[in-house]
Amino acid sequence: MKETISVFRKFPTREQAMELEDLLNQNNIRTQITDNIAPVDTSFSGNTLQNQYEVKILLSDFDKAEKILENEADNLIGQVDKNHYLFDFTDDELYEILLKADEWNELDYKLAHKILSQRGKSIDAELLKALKKQRLESLAKPEGNQKPWIIAGYFLAILGGFLGIIIGYSLWTSKKSLPNGQKVYSYAETDRLHGKIIFYFGIILFPFYIILKILTQI
Repeated sequence: MKETISVFRKFPTREQAMELEDLLNQNNIRTQITDNIAPVDTSFSGNTLQNQYEVKILLSDFDKAEKILENEADNLIGQVDKNHYLFDFTDDELYEILLKADEWNELDYKLAHKILSQRGKSIDAELLKALKKQRLESLAKPEGNQKPWIIAGYFLAILGGFLGIIIGYSLWTSKKSLPNGQKVYSYAETDRLHGKIIFYFGIILFPFYIILKILTQI
């Protein structure tokens, strides 16, 4: 049975992704670097892809890789200068780092934990577990309203445009990776149903559009 490979970390530059790749490879974890720039962005949320380079590993290696990063952060945290920017963060900002650990590197996460503890804030394993669960539930939620793209997809599919097929397929099948490696559908069930209809609608009409275009040129 083929093992599942999933996104472990995302980075804005390839160099950062390669640094993690080197560390994991040194510890006998196979990696794969890809970019997540889609040919068509089917989100009208206004967000752009800031993290473009993905380091992928086997899902079965996730725990081992997390431990490697934790040990690396533990080795570096004692070398952190007191002028580090996190020391100027408020308690709420530091708690947000703990909540959104996937948006920060392991060293920043560990340092936020350490600073809060030094300030007398209680940070126990149960709290960290609850924050992680809350974050996963938040990230697993479907993307926002896709109505504009649904309308555009139907319109382009009716016109016989290939772009309509792409939009429909993306709405129907797109998935996103959670920090724990789990993959979930990007869009709500109703949006995915519309995407499926648009896709097949476009597939049916596209050949007729090609034939019509050929006939009009004869």
